[in-house]
Amino acid sequence: MTATNPNHVLVLGATGLIGNYVASDLARRDMPVVAVARRFTAAQRAQFGGGAREIAIAQCDAAALTRLVQESAADVVVNCLGLLQDVPGERSDDIHRAFVERLLAALRAVKRPVLLVHLSIPGVAADDRTEFARTKRAAETAIVESGLSYAILRPGFVFAPAAYGGSAMLRALAALPFDLAAALAARPFAIVAMENLAETVYRLTQDFGAARDCAVAWDLMHPDQHSLGDALARLRTWLGVAPRWRVTLPGALLTLAAWAGDLVSWLGWRPPIRSTALAELRRGVAGDPGPWMAASGIAPQSLDAVLSLRPATVQEKWFARLYPLKALIVAALALFWCASALIALTAAYPAAVGILTSRGFPDNEAQVITIAGSVMDFCVGLAIAFRRTSRWGLIAGIVVSLFYMLAAAVLTPDLWIEPLGALVKTGPAIVLMVVALAIGGDR
Repeated sequence: MTATNPNHVLVLGATGLIGNYVASDLARRDMPVVAVARRFTAAQRAQFGGGAREIAIAQCDAAALTRLVQESAADVVVNCLGLLQDVPGERSDDIHRAFVERLLAALRAVKRPVLLVHLSIPGVAADDRTEFARTKRAAETAIVESGLSYAILRPGFVFAPAAYGGSAMLRALAALPFDLAAALAARPFAIVAMENLAETVYRLTQDFGAARDCAVAWDLMHPDQHSLGDALARLRTWLGVAPRWRVTLPGALLTLAAWAGDLVSWLGWRPPIRSTALAELRRGVAGDPGPWMAASGIAPQSLDAVLSLRPATVQEKWFARLYPLKALIVAALALFWCASALIALTAAYPAAVGILTSRGFPDNEAQVITIAGSVMDFCVGLAIAFRRTSRWGLIAGIVVSLFYMLAAAVLTPDLWIEPLGALVKTGPAIVLMVVALAIGGDR
């Protein structure tokens, strides 16, 4: 059954990998769409125009959510909010279970039929080992027991034109000279094309017509379910950058990398490899797409079909190679600035002060300049380390480096020709900070 007039759609989490594609796809089909996210980039605001709403949606109470649904005249609400792992200020239970409960209360208060399309994860509750999976499943339970119209979509690994999180990590792994340990490589790994997921959402918005009744839970994935190792091999062939030799990554090393990712996440970063991501990969991605295929009539694309329809461009190859280097570049720059500051304040302090006093600076002034400069360097390093301030830290690092080069040219020109070339090396450091600025965005 198809609605006479296009249903209005409210997409929550419209800057995420899935939310952004779904909202864009519906808008391209001339559906009235309101896209909601905490923050939009300039490109995303231009993309959605007046339909973009910047709201801290995960913090909204039921009353605010009710007003949002009413003001947007939404007939369908697509909930794409998700949080892989707890970080400062955000908990997966708040984003998944608690938010969904408030959203359900809001939909009841609207007093008219509204379809909730909810993005969840495949698998069964008995296999849920992470807080991410448990809270996702708790949200599903609340939806099923609500008595409202709903469609729970459990996509497999979503392969999209854009790369973020897990899809970015897979591209990077395909370009690196590493193989996964046999046990992990053998885990089931079902994929779904983003186009098939978006088509499913579109059909749900069309079919939610006069009957205003829907209660389905579907696994969205191709019925031929590969292993993780096989999927990586196909990505290597697709990218055409497969290394001639590869080393098998020990499971312990992956665990260590996941712990490092957990640590970095407390600085505001969202690394794709964290304890939860690794645990979910070890569990595998599998499900039964039969009910979805039968009800929707969609014939899902295989991984081979997706890759053949989307040949790897030079952008894809650059991204696959650069993505793992991004973390290395940021970490190296943060350590460089902090370490240089600490060295100047400790072991090299007399030498640093001596350089200035030998140029005619009084000892007290030389000490103040050395300490002030070192503190400034340390602050630059800290700013680069934290995600929220990283961009400003990099800009500050470039400005400070240029100042040091100019000051040295005026006050200590002989340092430009000293044997170790400390000032000459500042130029490449500036270039590296410019590179970090260029590849800083995730979305």
